[in-house]
Amino acid sequence: MPRQLPIEYPGGVYHVMNRGDHREPIFCDDLDHRSFLATLDEACAMSDWHVDMFCVMHNHFHLVLETPNANVLAGMP
Repeated sequence: MPRQLPIEYPGGVYHVMNRGDHREPIFCDDLDHRSFLATLDEACAMSDWHVDMFCVMHNHFHLVLETPNANVLAGMP
């Protein structure tokens, strides 16, 4: 059963995380990490998100995002 979509509101703070299947790696090397962070930077620029904290591990990541415009889903295709 899929999770419910988050409630969006101006000034919302969200914990976003993603983990590899069976805790398998989602990043192979430093280039993958840098590419992920560059893509996150682009998503933040397009959606006006603010990343308060982040942790990127080899098999998962955590983000704490602020959304001034109630648009947390806008940057997640």
